Amino acid sequence: MKNFLVAVAIFASSIISAQQEITVDLADALAMKTLEVSYEYYLSDQSSVGISGLFNFEGRSSDFRYNEDNMITPYFRHYFTSSRNWNYFGEIFLGINSGKEEIELDGAPNVYENYTDGALGVAIGTKYISNGGFVVSVLGGIGRNMFTDKSPVVVPRVGLNLGYRF
Repeated sequence: MKNFLVAVAIFASSIISAQQEITVDLADALAMKTLEVSYEYYLSDQSSVGISGLFNFEGRSSDFRYNEDNMITPYFRHYFTSSRNWNYFGEIFLGINSGKEEIELDGAPNVYENYTDGALGVAIGTKYISNGGFVVSVLGGIGRNMFTDKSPVVVPRVGLNLGYRF
């Protein structure tokens, strides 16, 4: 029983002492009425895993909007330097997305069909972390939907994120 308690204590302390971040994509929120929230967990100084959730509130009649209504994006990031404040990263992601794609039928305008698909993609970006834990990051990338022809082919991954590291 002692060994089990020691193992649980070591596991819990490694999670508690690890660096974590919560960020919100400010550009999406202001420009397109879209909310994207991300959580990132650092495995080491140069690698992390995370997950993002995107929720699109922009109407279909808008001139510029994401095709996706919702997207959950698990990702892996590799940081190219071990600088404490400024860093550059590469990212591999899998975007599980859903939405409505317009289909063309003879004489029937604005007919939409629901889809759910998964996109594999890459992104690059940079991140600034202040000594107090404030985080600003900029990233851009692209993915490709892989499983159905009813979804858009390309999935963008762009953002200007603000958050906090704890």
